[in-house]
Amino acid sequence: MKKVMVFGTFDILHKGHEYLLREAGKYGDYLTVVLARDKTVLKVKKRKPVYSEKKRLENLKKLKIANKIILGSLKDKYSHIIKENPNVICLGYDQKAFTKNLKENLAKRNLFPKRIRLKSFHPEKYKSSVLRKN
Repeated sequence: MKKVMVFGTFDILHKGHEYLLREAGKYGDYLTVVLARDKTVLKVKKRKPVYSEKKRLENLKKLKIANKIILGSLKDKYSHIIKENPNVICLGYDQKAFTKNLKENLAKRNLFPKRIRLKSFHPEKYKSSVLRKN
């Protein structure tokens, strides 16, 4: 079984997120989504998410795209990657948090998943920061 993993906040869930998840799912047989914790969002984005991690988790489950959805770790951002050992990690087109030196940091942990940067889906319409302004 080929496992794929994606990470994100998925705050104001929109068609761009659905596109990301469906595209990521094409790279394997089993899709795991690691959902950013509220504390992580505040630390990385310097603002609270619109919806709580509990609500964002519920919203992702309703899509019925991912095989598994888990909350990110507050201690070790690599813990879920170590545990799940995905074959592929898909990154959003604008995803920057924790992506710098990802290959090297994973290699230090003896992990060598393929990393794929996915294309955007109408970012002028379907981007959380745009939707938040509206």
